[in-house]
Amino acid sequence: MSDLVTRRIRPAAAVRGPLLFVRGARRARLGEIVRILGGPEELRGQVIEVGEALAAIQVLEETRGIAPDRTEVVLTGEVASLAVSRDMLGRTFDGTGRPADGLPPPVPEALLPVHGAAMNVVRRQKPSEFIETGISAIDGLNTLVRGQKLPIFSCAGLPASRLAAQIVRQARVRGGEPFAVVFAAIGAPFREAQEYLESFAASGTLDRTVVFMNRADDPPIERLMTPRCALTCAEHLAFRHGMQVLVVLTDMTAYCEALREVALARDELPGRRGYPGYLYTDLASLFERAGRIFGRPGSVTQLPVLTMPDDDLTHPIPDLTGYITEGQIVLSRDLDRRGVFPPIDVLPSLSRLMGLGTGEGRTREDHRPVADQLYAFHARGVDVRRMAAIVGVANLGDEERRFLEFSDRFEQELVHQGGAFRSLDDTLATGWRLLAAFPATALTRVKSALVERHRPREGA
Repeated sequence: MSDLVTRRIRPAAAVRGPLLFVRGARRARLGEIVRILGGPEELRGQVIEVGEALAAIQVLEETRGIAPDRTEVVLTGEVASLAVSRDMLGRTFDGTGRPADGLPPPVPEALLPVHGAAMNVVRRQKPSEFIETGISAIDGLNTLVRGQKLPIFSCAGLPASRLAAQIVRQARVRGGEPFAVVFAAIGAPFREAQEYLESFAASGTLDRTVVFMNRADDPPIERLMTPRCALTCAEHLAFRHGMQVLVVLTDMTAYCEALREVALARDELPGRRGYPGYLYTDLASLFERAGRIFGRPGSVTQLPVLTMPDDDLTHPIPDLTGYITEGQIVLSRDLDRRGVFPPIDVLPSLSRLMGLGTGEGRTREDHRPVADQLYAFHARGVDVRRMAAIVGVANLGDEERRFLEFSDRFEQELVHQGGAFRSLDDTLATGWRLLAAFPATALTRVKSALVERHRPREGA
């Protein structure tokens, strides 16, 4: 507890959505935790605005049933914090960091404020080294690098949750370094939440995973705390215990909707599509907590998942996320209709830091050239597919048909892999097998020495 004497004040304003407005709180501090008394249960809240007349308190539980004239607020003098420990591995917590698996809280090693801070640019080390997800379209063509933030852009109804769970089960680093996953579900429906937990337990990966579970029936305001608790835990494991930590946040759209709800309750002027004008800054305060620090062995890598409202890539949520992060993985509704899983559309997907984690000494010398050649041929095949929709396949020339066939095989043999793990070596072997449909002289993105060394022999 803080050495400050707790102060009690009586609310004199109405409850509005997830907010409680009180008078006489000019000495309150931004971010201060409060106790709310007077109802059947004690509630918790956090001061998010202090004015001359009123202070706004963000209630962290359901606000229904609160009667302002019979409610008492206790200012504790503390800020929102999370008790962190390596013993959190293998445990499940709710969105605010309280145990949700029926076990007692782990013995804390430190008490850290959950709001954290963006990593100091002077101390930030360039991301490097490869994180293997077991997903060919990511590992082979849009490689995830330690310390990177690489979001997954999905659409409503696409299996983004299944893909996120598969990455949690399969992700690993090379070299035998300590590796952990921090998984945060934000606004997850009950069935989806159960599937996550059952999947992790059945695969045996729960022991290396910390789960923060904010369910759809939990108060929306709790969603603002969930990713911050997850990142606070990840930073402790990475920079105190030297672990390589992958943070999976799903679904960030639910987080943004909760942020909009709070902003509207505070009567703030809305920005684009009704979201607050500080949406960019708020998302940056989360995403910029990824990275590596000079002199410390650990790293925090982020893989946030978000659903694009109306399948709109220019919607404020994916648009601003794309500005902050280093690329994106885009899921395709068309591929999903054709039974391709994971339905990753390679052409609009991008990992801007791929070059830092690939090549000889990190993955393989032929990794980037093969990826570039596959991308170039697939882009040509997609153009031919559009032309075939107009003129018909029968009117295509032999070269166009070859590219069209390549794109079909590329999607079915390399992108599609079901729920199975595929190593990088297997991914590159599949890529070389696809490229074998073209003469060696057509492989302009790959040096002839690599073609000679890796290209499958005829009849092999």
